[in-house]
Amino acid sequence: MEFSLFVLAVVMPDDRTSVGDCNFEKSYTTCGYRQGKDDDLEWEQVNTKERPPSDPWMPTGSAFMMVNTSGRFAGQKAQLLMPQLKENDTHCVVFQYFVAGPEGSSPGQLNVYVKENHSPLGIPVWNISGHTSPSWGQVELAISTFWPNFYQIVFEVVTSGQRGLLAIKDVLLQGHQCMSTPHFLHIKDVEVNSRQTATFQCTVNGRPQNNYNLWLQGIGGREAPMKTTKPVNTRRFVATFDVDNATHRDSGRYRCIVHSDKGIGVSNYADLTVKRPPVPIAPPQLTAVGATYLWIQLNANSINGDGPIIERQVEYRTLSGSLIDNQPVDKTTHKIGHLDPDTEYEISVLLTRPLDGGTGAPGPPLLAKTKCADPMHGPRKLEVVDIQSKQITVHWEPFGYNVTRCHSYNLTVQYRYRAGSKEETREELSYDTLSAAPQHTIRSLSPYTNVSVKLVLRNPEGVKESQELDVLTDEDVPGAVPLESIQGSTYEEKIALKWREPAQTYGIITLYEISYKAVSSFDPVFNLSNQSGKVFKHSNETSHTFVGLYPGSTYSFTIRASTVKGYGPPVITQFTTKISAPHMPGYDQETPLNQTDSTVTVLLKPAQSRGAPVSVYQVVVEEERPRRARRAAEILRCYPVPIHFQNATLLNSQYYFTAEFPASGIQGPQAFSIGDNKTYNGYWNAPLLPHKSYSVYYQAVSTANGETKIDCVRVATKAAIIVTQLTTPYIRIAPAAGDNQLTGAATRKPDAVEPEKQTDHTVKIAGVIAGILLFVIIFLGVVLVMKKRRTYHSYTYYLKLAKKRKETLSSTRQEMTVMVNSMDKSYTEQGTNCDEAISFMDTHNLNGRTVSSPSSFTMKTNTLSTSVPNSYYPDPFVPTAILDENHTMTSDTSSLVQSHTHSYKKREAVDVPYQTGQLHPAIRVADLLQHITQMKCAEGYGFKEEYESFFEGQSAPWDSAKKDENRMKNRYGNIIAYDHSRVRLQALEGEQSSDYINANYVDGYHRPNHYIATQGPMQETVYDFWRMVWQENTATILMVTNLVEVGRVKCCKYWPDDTEIYRDMKVTLIETQLLSEYVIRTFAVEKRGAHEIREIRQFHFTGWPDHGVPYHATGLLGFVRRVKSKTPANAGPMVVHCSAGAGRTGCFIVIDIMLDMAEREGVVDIYNCVRELRSRRVNMVQTEEQYVFIHDAILEACLCGDTTIPASQLRSVYYDMNRLDPQTNSSQIKEEFRTLNMVTPTLRVEDCSIALLPRNHEKNRCMDVLPPDRCLPFLITIDGESSNYINAALMDSYKQPSAFIVTQHPLPNTVKDFWRLVLDYHCTSIVMLNDVDPAQLCPQYWPENGVHRHGPIQVEFVSADLEEDIISRIFRIYNAARPQDGYRMVQQFQFLGWPMYRDTPVSKRSFLKLIRQVEKWQEEYDGGEGRTVVHCLNGGGRSGTFCAISIVCEMLRHQRSVDVFHAVKTLRNNKPNMVDLLDQYKFCYEVALEYLNSG
Repeated sequence: MEFSLFVLAVVMPDDRTSVGDCNFEKSYTTCGYRQGKDDDLEWEQVNTKERPPSDPWMPTGSAFMMVNTSGRFAGQKAQLLMPQLKENDTHCVVFQYFVAGPEGSSPGQLNVYVKENHSPLGIPVWNISGHTSPSWGQVELAISTFWPNFYQIVFEVVTSGQRGLLAIKDVLLQGHQCMSTPHFLHIKDVEVNSRQTATFQCTVNGRPQNNYNLWLQGIGGREAPMKTTKPVNTRRFVATFDVDNATHRDSGRYRCIVHSDKGIGVSNYADLTVKRPPVPIAPPQLTAVGATYLWIQLNANSINGDGPIIERQVEYRTLSGSLIDNQPVDKTTHKIGHLDPDTEYEISVLLTRPLDGGTGAPGPPLLAKTKCADPMHGPRKLEVVDIQSKQITVHWEPFGYNVTRCHSYNLTVQYRYRAGSKEETREELSYDTLSAAPQHTIRSLSPYTNVSVKLVLRNPEGVKESQELDVLTDEDVPGAVPLESIQGSTYEEKIALKWREPAQTYGIITLYEISYKAVSSFDPVFNLSNQSGKVFKHSNETSHTFVGLYPGSTYSFTIRASTVKGYGPPVITQFTTKISAPHMPGYDQETPLNQTDSTVTVLLKPAQSRGAPVSVYQVVVEEERPRRARRAAEILRCYPVPIHFQNATLLNSQYYFTAEFPASGIQGPQAFSIGDNKTYNGYWNAPLLPHKSYSVYYQAVSTANGETKIDCVRVATKAAIIVTQLTTPYIRIAPAAGDNQLTGAATRKPDAVEPEKQTDHTVKIAGVIAGILLFVIIFLGVVLVMKKRRTYHSYTYYLKLAKKRKETLSSTRQEMTVMVNSMDKSYTEQGTNCDEAISFMDTHNLNGRTVSSPSSFTMKTNTLSTSVPNSYYPDPFVPTAILDENHTMTSDTSSLVQSHTHSYKKREAVDVPYQTGQLHPAIRVADLLQHITQMKCAEGYGFKEEYESFFEGQSAPWDSAKKDENRMKNRYGNIIAYDHSRVRLQALEGEQSSDYINANYVDGYHRPNHYIATQGPMQETVYDFWRMVWQENTATILMVTNLVEVGRVKCCKYWPDDTEIYRDMKVTLIETQLLSEYVIRTFAVEKRGAHEIREIRQFHFTGWPDHGVPYHATGLLGFVRRVKSKTPANAGPMVVHCSAGAGRTGCFIVIDIMLDMAEREGVVDIYNCVRELRSRRVNMVQTEEQYVFIHDAILEACLCGDTTIPASQLRSVYYDMNRLDPQTNSSQIKEEFRTLNMVTPTLRVEDCSIALLPRNHEKNRCMDVLPPDRCLPFLITIDGESSNYINAALMDSYKQPSAFIVTQHPLPNTVKDFWRLVLDYHCTSIVMLNDVDPAQLCPQYWPENGVHRHGPIQVEFVSADLEEDIISRIFRIYNAARPQDGYRMVQQFQFLGWPMYRDTPVSKRSFLKLIRQVEKWQEEYDGGEGRTVVHCLNGGGRSGTFCAISIVCEMLRHQRSVDVFHAVKTLRNNKPNMVDLLDQYKFCYEVALEYLNSG
């Protein structure tokens, strides 16, 4: 059974003569006793003399006070208080006690307290507990109290929870000392300093006895044992007690206690006072600083601790902690001297009060640093230890702090040398200043150059230099002979070469080596193997003539110069000898083989080529020409200008070409008849007239390298026949159809035509034919114009392309530039105004940064075949127009349509311009804007009809996906993998159908199976997903979904935060790069049994909204480009997934393919690309909205191009961008900014519906600068009836979404809203880029001191600082209506370096400093998570410039490239007036250069 303890207290009334005595036979109250008020139980008064006890263990024959513990809980208390005793005398209190209960029980504990005055109970001076006893015990209390104190005895019982009772009786107060228990004399108060020992001395009446137990008892519970005893006399002794290491908590009242066999002695209370040594509150103040001294003011008037102060000291030490000195001070200021220069000291003040240990701890330290002193001297013993051709190494005597006299110093190596006529001076920082043998190597010197070197030692207080050394660098191999200086004069069998010595001789030129070798020849019969050699020339010879060369041959010449160090780099050039005329065979006599009145038959023999193969052979007939000399003069009399027989009379020419044969036509001697009335390669071999004399010439023509050489020989003559009467009239026969052979079919005319009229007749026929063709062309043109205006989809359009094939792709970028320049509105507005669609010519000029490469066309008719080669691929995607014999047009389309056509369902033709019954041709990039505009505005056939023409649903077998064991591996039942294109995993042993994963291969642009389109992994398929990534050697994963959207799980988290094991696959996250619209995660992937670790990147696009498509394609296009740049060329397929692996996945793949196609071919074929994707995986590109978005994204990419510049090229590219074109009086950067203006979307009224509400008008500074609804930060803090609108827009930074809030300078009526915005959106920085100007309603919206209250928002000024052009102020803001939210620290940066009259800041360096200060504060205060409010007058150009430069600096820091166009375009997508001036746009580039220069 549980039991309780009880406490009894008896109080003796003041007015009784026998105060304190009580035998409890009468009521205890008559004795002055009373029950405790704050206890749990009451004492009971029992008299067993009058009534027998009810409990067997209750004492008999007694009157007593008792506490019955039966049925009580443990720990309950009962108190009985004696009356207060005030006599200034010694008392002995004697009482009896009794503890009873069942055998072995312990009913509780009886405590006796002696409390003085009205102090707390303190600690019991006597107690008893334990097992019951059968008899009464007796205790005497020897109590000593002294006026004016009084005391009171308290009896207390504390129950134990066991049955029984505790009782007292016969309390007797005696006015003399106790017989067996000693008394104490009065003890004195003690005062000590903190952490010292307090010693109490208690004087005891009596002699020390072995049975005495003495100790010191504190009222707070601390006790101290007796340390020593010392006799005073025979009747008294002194006991000493020490309270060690006393602290302020030990202060209080203490008394001495002694226990004897019969009772307890208790002294009076003495006070222990523990004083705290004084410590200054404030650190000393620095008043003056020198190189070897510091003046301080003590600031010792305000202290923590206790006075009085009797001594002051100054303690100073170096920051390393070694104590230097401790000096007493008798004044309020003190000079600490004999210090070391440029050393940081910690200075504290020590104060001392009386008594031991009175010196307090050092006060708050002052950190002060002495100034630097001038260096003692410059570096000594400078000497050269190594000389090479491009570097020298110098050494000097080591020095230390005793020389530099400053820890902040630098040692630079200064050297001078002459570069050409100009002397260059350079300086390099030396880092080898602490080693025992310091040295520095100057590199990148020019060989064989005089260099003057000295060392310069600098610290902030002075400069000291070493002596200067003159050194000549060693010789080196010379530079290359200037390529532009090599001149070659070419002849048929020799080449004369001249050159200049290298620009960098790097010593003395000793020799030139010229090697030559024949590399090719136009004449394949030449053997070039022996055409090589080498010559050497002395340094003063810079020309040589090479003879004995072959005509028409290309020779490679390698020239290099030499010094004593060897040969320099070679320079290679080529020259080609001139070709020689073919060598005609010899004709011993000019007699024909056969001759008639109108013909002459001769023998034609092949000529011998000389430097170029014979191109053609020609037969020339000359009338009445005098006999010509052969050999040397004959080549000059050949016939280079071909004249047809029909034109000879018109041109009054004595000769005409009668036949032409290809070289292959005359491989050996062949007979040929001049005048056989046939046509040979377009030349009419007209019959000879009998009455005229002719000479027949046979010539061979060689053409190569732009040269034509001819050799000819006369092979026959024919004399005139003189007749008086012709029996048969002479008839000249019309030419036959074209024939390239030596024999031709004769065709007679029905009527004879005289030779003189033949030409006129031919001209008439040609005129009639031309007229008919002109009519046909006009008629076809009228028919085509009558059709609907989308002519670029008709095949006539492609015929036009074919005619202009040479300009097609070389002018693509030019056309796009002019297309942008022609836009009156942004291309997004073209969707609502179809009449503004623009068509473009093929001759626009290029102003873009990159040029697309030309492609090719083929145009076929029944008479002409012309082809222009493709520079990239043999099977271009450009449609090929083919005109058949009936002049009907058919069309081939891109290579996307040339495969997999079996899977497309045939569609019926519709009466629309873009016939779906025919193949959809590709669209030129230059026509894309017009195409999209018309498709969006089409009354009949538009995007809706085009998208609905795709086959929806299953179009191929998917039996594997439908198997029961694979059904759970599909996230959606209608988006599963076709059998013919699915990814087959390597089967796992013992697991059926373990080769299945819901994924399909998709071809890229000229890359089979370049992509794998798959669903977002489920928990059950994560292992299969990583198996596929490993099996396919994938290096890139594209994720185009978030894990949860609209409360639904779209994809499980299949990657670890650290390391995860997926069966035999181990995936470790190495790095995570968070950007505003996407995340790049890098993983290390291992497979058990494979001894390699692969690095795989996941590109997670987070900017796709939960519904629909992105508002702008800018972010996705940047994402696509980043993926392209980071994907290894030799990696396996790129894994692309969203949730189902169809809609967004299809969008990404189509955009990626089309960007490649547009770049390589200048056309896009979106329709057929989507159709091809759907043949590989079901329902790729799932909505019409996604289909239109793809078009818009490709258009934006083509309009804007890739404007990324590597950091290493920024300076040169920016220089070129600013170069002015004298013809257009424009520059590339102007055109880029113009393009930016044209593609910036214009906000419509419905976009800004909230800003245009009547209640919000007065909150807008300008009604033409409004934020769109989708970017508004709605205010959260409630403020009366004020609306939640503010003229502000959320903007992304490079890494953080909505990192900036761009707003106008607060109006007087929106200051409250401004601070609500700062608090609601957890802003930590405010950037102010304009001036306070009440005239423009630009008030000062912050407090300069104290607190400003704006409704519930309170803004408290904390501090301010001015540094150059930046005022920084720190404020503490909080919502008084929600104190539980705490406060937020905000720093405002007011930039003074941008006067209102300037378009750009005065200093690039200052503006960059502003950017860095804001970034530093953001990172330090809120870990980069807080937002930045940026404002100027209207929240436009200046604010946009700050945001754009912040983004550009982040780009440079994280990816070492810059894209100003993309940064500004991203900002303008949300607010079109960002960076609204060309000078501001240029300033973004210039600050980027400043950022690179600053390191």
